[in-house]
Amino acid sequence: MEYKNLLVELDLPIAVVRLSRPKALNALNSELMGEVSQALAELEKNPEVGAVVLTGDERAFAAGADIKEMASAGAVEMLLRNQFVAWESVRSFPKPIIAAVSGYALGGGCELAMMCDMIIASETAQFGQPEINLGIIPGAGGTQRLTHAVGKVRAMEMILTGRPIKATEALEYGLVNRVVPVELYLEEAKRLAREIAGKAPVAVRLAKESVMRAYDGSLQQGLDFERKNFYLLFASEDKAEGMSAFIDKRKPAWKGK
Repeated sequence: MEYKNLLVELDLPIAVVRLSRPKALNALNSELMGEVSQALAELEKNPEVGAVVLTGDERAFAAGADIKEMASAGAVEMLLRNQFVAWESVRSFPKPIIAAVSGYALGGGCELAMMCDMIIASETAQFGQPEINLGIIPGAGGTQRLTHAVGKVRAMEMILTGRPIKATEALEYGLVNRVVPVELYLEEAKRLAREIAGKAPVAVRLAKESVMRAYDGSLQQGLDFERKNFYLLFASEDKAEGMSAFIDKRKPAWKGK
């Protein structure tokens, strides 16, 4: 299939799905995530594909969600829009999926990387959840998956300050599998994907399901709680101010309501 915001390459027994909105640093809008969902559905049906690498480019895996798409939305509109349906295709993809991350993986970009089964990072990678600077919180699983990955105190600091961490810190925290030079990050992710794709397909699928069962113990309840709070913040004046300030490239003036 042809996509507007994606490049899909079959390099059997693996596939590479590349986010391709370079002018927007691969910001994740609804159209792009819809295409990701479509591409994964096609790759799921292809028996020759044993594993998938999801990547961006050297500057950015994805610098976040598309703020302009959400800036004027209210709480009820966001609830009805249900924009995270397409994101669930990454979480529920039955074959192993590896994020190859270079440059920015912020906000939705960090959440998308964490939805993958493994993360290979370049030395330039930065991971963060800066939603607090917009007057909102992560809404695609950031508060839950980041806490699972790095622990409570580190997740608290990252989410409440909005400050990103470097690749070396992400490795120390257990957020990524390994860090490699920028010129090697994609090849290392593909190497890992090929190694896994060479194993027995049914065993790989059931092994992934089993690991996810251990990981997801009470994750869904946390995700539901996070989602409700995310939508609630779209009724706040601080959300409107935070997103307006971001678009206008100025410092927000918080009102606390």
